[in-house]
Amino acid sequence: MNEQPHEHKTVSPTNPSQPNQPDKPKKQDQNKEGSSSLINKIQQMGQTNVPQMEQSNIHCMTIVGQIEGHVQLPPNNKTTKYEHMIPQLVAIEQNPKIEGLLVILNTVGGDVEAGLAIAEMIASLSKPKVCLVLGGGHSIGVPIAVSGDYSFIAETATMTIHPVRLTGLVIGVPQTFEYLDKMQERVISFVMRHSNIEEEKFKELMLSKGNLTRDIGTNVIGDDAVAYGLIDEVGGVGAAMKKLNELIEAKRPKEEQDLVQ
Repeated sequence: MNEQPHEHKTVSPTNPSQPNQPDKPKKQDQNKEGSSSLINKIQQMGQTNVPQMEQSNIHCMTIVGQIEGHVQLPPNNKTTKYEHMIPQLVAIEQNPKIEGLLVILNTVGGDVEAGLAIAEMIASLSKPKVCLVLGGGHSIGVPIAVSGDYSFIAETATMTIHPVRLTGLVIGVPQTFEYLDKMQERVISFVMRHSNIEEEKFKELMLSKGNLTRDIGTNVIGDDAVAYGLIDEVGGVGAAMKKLNELIEAKRPKEEQDLVQ
């Protein structure tokens, strides 16, 4: 009798005993995808997503370059897009793991309505927030700088205070002037409510002649901003973090404070 040839049985890929089906490549691919997603977020927004911030109870938000609002700026401009800021601020308010917000500014200003919207949202957060001006907090950056519960400015940082204006356009109709005048009043009102500077002094700095070449306004440096009552204190990152931790601790319920002690 002829013997039947030996049949080689194949093992199903789902068989856990199969030695040639390692799952490492899948994990590596997942790690690569996660890393790529994180890099994209950093490139697009300058920071990681708020819900992933699990190692700290403080979220740091940076506002740098020019604040981009309703008009898209050229790609070579360093910008902070307000449509990126708004969902992050909402996430900070909703995330129970985030207990405080540190806002770091180094901005030349930008879109007035967008900047004022960011300032209003920061001020309306129920959680403690501290603002720190590093380098500069110019133009519409001024309301953002004072929107926190406490504000700091670096010793060498500057803040330019000037009226609301439309760069490169001639105001030809009364309605346009009235619109700008009302917008300027909104900015002044916000700064008055969130700082200790007197309205007359702020308007004096805003309309001062000779401080800015061929323009009106004032360039205020660290100590002067504190002396005028615009900013609370001169300090850097360490001082800002210390103050924010104090505000967080003061806001915690007494029972939690006793447990921490």
